[in-house]
Amino acid sequence: MSDIIRRDPRAEWIARNRLHPLHAAMQVKQDSWMGPNGVIRKNPHAVGFIGPNGLKRIDRSGAQQGGGSSKRSAAAEVQLPLHQVTAPAFYIAVVPDMVGGRLSSHDRDLLGLAHSLAGSDGAVLAVVFGEHKESNFAGNGVDRLLVIEGEQFDGYAPEQRVQGLRAVDNQFSPRHWLLPDSRTGGGELGRRFAAALGERPATRVWQVKDGLSSGRAGAGQQDLVRNLPRLILAAAECADPVSETRHEALPVELSTGVARSLSRIEDLGPVAVDPAAIAMAEAEFIVSGGNGVKDWDLFHRATAALGATEGASRVAVDDGFMPRNRQVGATGTWVTARVYVAVGISGAIQHLQGIGACDKVVAINLDPGCDMIKRADLSVIGDSAAILQALIEAVDNFRNGARRDAA
Repeated sequence: MSDIIRRDPRAEWIARNRLHPLHAAMQVKQDSWMGPNGVIRKNPHAVGFIGPNGLKRIDRSGAQQGGGSSKRSAAAEVQLPLHQVTAPAFYIAVVPDMVGGRLSSHDRDLLGLAHSLAGSDGAVLAVVFGEHKESNFAGNGVDRLLVIEGEQFDGYAPEQRVQGLRAVDNQFSPRHWLLPDSRTGGGELGRRFAAALGERPATRVWQVKDGLSSGRAGAGQQDLVRNLPRLILAAAECADPVSETRHEALPVELSTGVARSLSRIEDLGPVAVDPAAIAMAEAEFIVSGGNGVKDWDLFHRATAALGATEGASRVAVDDGFMPRNRQVGATGTWVTARVYVAVGISGAIQHLQGIGACDKVVAINLDPGCDMIKRADLSVIGDSAAILQALIEAVDNFRNGARRDAA
């Protein structure tokens, strides 16, 4: 086992946020300490536990005193309150993009908006096409989960998915439909669905309040406010994601099958694209190098092996190791990658601002106390050259194994 201490950024954030329902549970009580005269003082209120009747009980087994409970174990014992809707008065239907088979930050914002529209009487119905890898629908505000499977929905099949949404509309009659106004499928699907229903959707919606929707218009220079329609195409950060309740995510099914449409579109599969040709603002997987990278040839070989788009910190650009159009940050390009790997980047405030919309951040650094480590979802403490070389070898072994299996 490694002796490296692993940090939990979410637990630390909850411990700092006094308004979060798990804040009290994340505080470690101090049982004893040394006084100014060198005498060990004990906290009598920390010994024992609260029984089922609300009475203070003393633990004579020593498990409470010697257990050394940590913040992480306290968080595991306390669960968020369960939000149940036994007989929904109405439904708010959400069709997430599910890029990569998982909920994106845009999808979670959409579910947060749906939860606010549902209130206490309605239920949030998530409609997912095909297989998925998401395991936390309940923690993101889904009351009912409808998975529509079938080979006709695989790949790029917007016409067939519209047929599926029409079947859902006929059975559940949602009060509102919410789709992400994105370039990854939701924007097109929402407009096609609106045309099929003969309704005028609200697009690029960033706020819903008092029965009105506010959407960006005029190239983003002005807002278009209108009565809240039935079909809403929402922008990112339209609402806060659900974080203080957990939901049932009960599976539901369509009572009737989905009619097959005569597709006028033939999906020829994905087209290989050079990661270096992808614009930074549109890249899904970015590996950025900073002042801690000493072997740039190795860095380029590692990004090529991973199939990632290259990025850099301002220091690396100023030193001439990377071109200016690859600079990430508030003074460079704001990125929205699903995975962002920071190699040897300490985490200046401008750089952290530029990666604020990234879903998952991986930090590789020698300094365990730098700001990038604090921001990262996964941290690897070690020499960047050794870690990049290990990544190249791991990718080569994986691909060689896949070729042997195919043969």
